[in-house]
Amino acid sequence: MSDDDKDIGSVVRREAGQDTQPPHPRKEQDAAASGMDTHVGDFSSEWLRLWAESTTDYSIYALAPDGTIISWNRGGETIQGYTSDEILGQHVRVTYPDEDQRSGHPEAALQRAHESGRDETEGWRVRKDGTLFWANVIVTALYSPGGELLGYGRVERDISDKKNATDAALESDRRFRLLVQGVNDYAIFMLSPEGCVTNWNPGARRIKGYTDEQIIGSHFSCFYTPEDAAAGVPKRGLETAAREGRWEAEGWRVRRDGSRFWAHVVIDAIRDESGTLIGFAKITRDITERRQAAELLDQTRNALFQSQKMEALGKLTGGVAHDFNNVLQVLRGNLELLGARHDDAWSRSRIGRAIEAVERGSKLASQLLAFGRRQALQPVPSSLGDVLHNMEDLLRRALGERVRVRIHEARGGELWNVLVDTHQLENVLLNLAINSRDAMPEGGMLTFGLSNAVLDAQTAVTAQIDPGEYVKMTVTDTGTGMSADVAERAFDPFFTTKPEGQGTGLGLSMAYGFVLQSGGHIELASTPGVGTTVTIYLPRSTDTPVARAASPAEPQTGDDLRGDETVLVVEDDRRVQLTVVDLLSQLGYGVLTANDATEALTVLRSGAKVDLLFSDVVMPGPLLSPEMARQALLMRPSLKVLFTSGHTRDTMGLDAQLRRGADLLQKPYSRMQLARKIREVFDGTRHATQNEALRGASPVLQILIVEDDRDARDALCELLAMLGHTFEAVGNAEEALQRLQLHPFDVLLTDLTLPGMSGFDLARAAIALRAAQRVVFSSGLDAQTSDTTLPFEWTALRKPYSLDQLKAALDAQA
Repeated sequence: MSDDDKDIGSVVRREAGQDTQPPHPRKEQDAAASGMDTHVGDFSSEWLRLWAESTTDYSIYALAPDGTIISWNRGGETIQGYTSDEILGQHVRVTYPDEDQRSGHPEAALQRAHESGRDETEGWRVRKDGTLFWANVIVTALYSPGGELLGYGRVERDISDKKNATDAALESDRRFRLLVQGVNDYAIFMLSPEGCVTNWNPGARRIKGYTDEQIIGSHFSCFYTPEDAAAGVPKRGLETAAREGRWEAEGWRVRRDGSRFWAHVVIDAIRDESGTLIGFAKITRDITERRQAAELLDQTRNALFQSQKMEALGKLTGGVAHDFNNVLQVLRGNLELLGARHDDAWSRSRIGRAIEAVERGSKLASQLLAFGRRQALQPVPSSLGDVLHNMEDLLRRALGERVRVRIHEARGGELWNVLVDTHQLENVLLNLAINSRDAMPEGGMLTFGLSNAVLDAQTAVTAQIDPGEYVKMTVTDTGTGMSADVAERAFDPFFTTKPEGQGTGLGLSMAYGFVLQSGGHIELASTPGVGTTVTIYLPRSTDTPVARAASPAEPQTGDDLRGDETVLVVEDDRRVQLTVVDLLSQLGYGVLTANDATEALTVLRSGAKVDLLFSDVVMPGPLLSPEMARQALLMRPSLKVLFTSGHTRDTMGLDAQLRRGADLLQKPYSRMQLARKIREVFDGTRHATQNEALRGASPVLQILIVEDDRDARDALCELLAMLGHTFEAVGNAEEALQRLQLHPFDVLLTDLTLPGMSGFDLARAAIALRAAQRVVFSSGLDAQTSDTTLPFEWTALRKPYSLDQLKAALDAQA
C-alpha cells in the first residue's frame, strides 16, 4: 500500500473510529499540555479499530478519490458477500445494479459528497451472488488538514426488512384507499381533531352531494339539521368518540341541496403510537329506505291490531244491539197501545216523551249496528259530489254561521261514481260535520274534498282493502285537533272527549263501521292546534247514478192503513208477540199466533184463514224461519210473507231474497211503520217476486254439510233452507263419516280445512263408500289450485259466496 493510501486509510479509520496511528503532532502537544495520558489514547483508538473491524451490522469501507475500494470490514463480507481480497481495488460501482451503473448513480453520489461533504441515500444494492438488498448508504468526503481530498468513507446498512415492512404498509394503505374510494354505499371520510373534513370518498359525494373541493376543510356540522347543530349533537359526537373511542347514532342529516335523509353514523377516534388523538374516521350510511320499511311494518302491525280490536268490539256491540232492539220493540208497542187508550193531554205528553226515549235508544242501537257492520244497507250507484251538494243547506244549518263550508272537487277529470247507501252516508257526513263544529268553538273552516284515487298493492295492504279504483273523500277542519293517544281511540265505541252528557261517542264509530261495510277504508289524522282530517275511500262503481226517490209523505191519519185481513204472528218472545197482537188488532186485522216455525206450519195445515205470515227470522227449534216460509208458500202460493229482525245478522240467507223483493221490517218499529209496511205488502206487487225468490226452481237435494266453524255452518244451513234443500250438518270429518255410513247423500258440501282430516280426504272416503254422488268444496282458498287430479266430479265454491253462487254450484251438480 502506498503512503497516500496509508494516509487515506488512517483518515477513514478516524471517521469510523478505527484510527491506530499516532495523533497529529499538534494534538500530541495539546495532549501533553493537558496532561492526557498518551497510552490511554492509544488504547481507545485500538478499541475502536477492533469494533469497526469486527462489526457485522454495517459495511464500513474507504474509497479512493476515484471511487476505488481501498478498505473492507467483516460487515462488508456479511452484507455484500465479498472478502477483502475479492473487493479491494474494484470500483464502488460493482455494488450497484446495472441500471444504476448505466445512469451514473455511483459517480453522482461521490460528487454530492465532494460538494457538500456528506451524502445519504437509500436504494437497491447488489451482493456478490447477484441478489439485491435495500441499503441505507452514507458517504463522507475525507480531507487532509490542508484541504486536499483524500477519498471517501462509506457506511452501508441492509434495511430490506424495514423496506419490506414499509412497502407492506404502503400497499395496505394503497389497497385501503382503493377500497374506500371504491365504496359508493357508504360515506367514508376523515376528520381533523377539531372536526374539519380532511378527505372524501365517492360514497360521500353520492350520499351528501359535495365534491372534494366543496367540502374538504369545512366543519362536519354542516351535515346536521339546524336543530341538531344548535343542540350540540356534532360536538357531543366528537367528545364521546374522543372519550370512549367510538360514537354511534341514527338521525336526520342534510345533503348539499338541503334535502334530508335518515342516516346511521359511526365516528371512531384515531390515535398514533403514543396515544395522541390525530383525528376521527366517520362512516355514514343512508338508511332512509330501511327506516321507511320499518315504519310501514309498524303501521301494518298497528293496523292489524286495530282491525282485530274493532272486529271484536263489533261482534260484541252487534249482539248487544240485537237484544236491545227486542226490548225496545216491547216498550214502543206497549207505549203506543197505551197512547191509543189514554188520549188525555197528560198521558199523551208522558207517553210521547217515553216514545222519544225509545227512538233515542233505537238510534243508539242503529249506531251500534253500523259500527258492527250489521246494519241493513241499500247501496245504489251514486255521485259523492251530488250527495254533498244536496246536503249543503243542511250542513250550514247544522254548523251555524261561525263555521264556513267549502266543497272542493279535484280538477282534471270527472269524478267517479260509488256504490253506497246514500241515506247512511248522509248520516255519516252529518256526524263528522258536527264533530268538526264542536272542535271549532270559535268558528273555522270545514272543507270537503273529493278526488279519484288508485290504490296500489302496498297502500292497499296498509289500508286492509283490495287494490284498485276508489273515490277519496276528505273532511278537514281547522279545530283544536287531537293528541296521538286520543286519535288512536277515536273510532272506539263510546269513547268521547266531550263533557258528560254531550255525546255518546258513537259518531265516528258509526262512520267506521259504515265505511268498512261498504267495502271502503277510513282513517284519521290530527294535529293538536291545527285540526283534524278524516279520509274515506269508497270503491268505484261503473254504473250510472240512480236518482234518489222522494220519501213518501207520512200519513196524517192511520185510517187509510187499516185492514181486515188475517195475520199469523210467529214470534218466540212472548212480550213482543203480545205487543204485536195488540197493535195489529187496533189496526183492524185478525190475528193468529205461533211460538215457533213448526207451530206456524201446524196452524197453516189446519186450514185456518191466513193472509199474511209475519215472522221473526231467528226462532228456537230445528226449523228455520226461511225454510218455514218456503214450505208455507208451497202450501199456500197466495200467502204473503213479512220478516222482522233485530239486526241483519239474523237475516243471513235473506240478502238475495230482499234484493228480489222479499220484505223485511227492522226492529224496533213504530205502530205507523208496521201499519204502512203491512199495507205495502198487501196492496203492492212485490209478493209475486217474493214468492218466486223463496220457492226457487231447483230440484230438492239431500246435502251433508261439513263445516267446523259454527257460525258459517249455521249460515249455510239457512241458505240451503232458503233454496229448499234438505240437509244435515256436522262440524268435523269423523261425524261426517258416521253419517255417510248410515245413508247416502246427493251432495257432500265440505270445507277444505277440517280438524283431523282434509276435505279432499273426506271426499275420497265418501266416494269410496258410494255415500255421495257429487262433491262441493267450500274454502277461503282457491280449491282449483290445490288438487286437480281427484277421480270424481266436484265443484269449488270460494268463500265468501252469495246465495246465488251457492245455488249455481248446486245446480251445476244437478
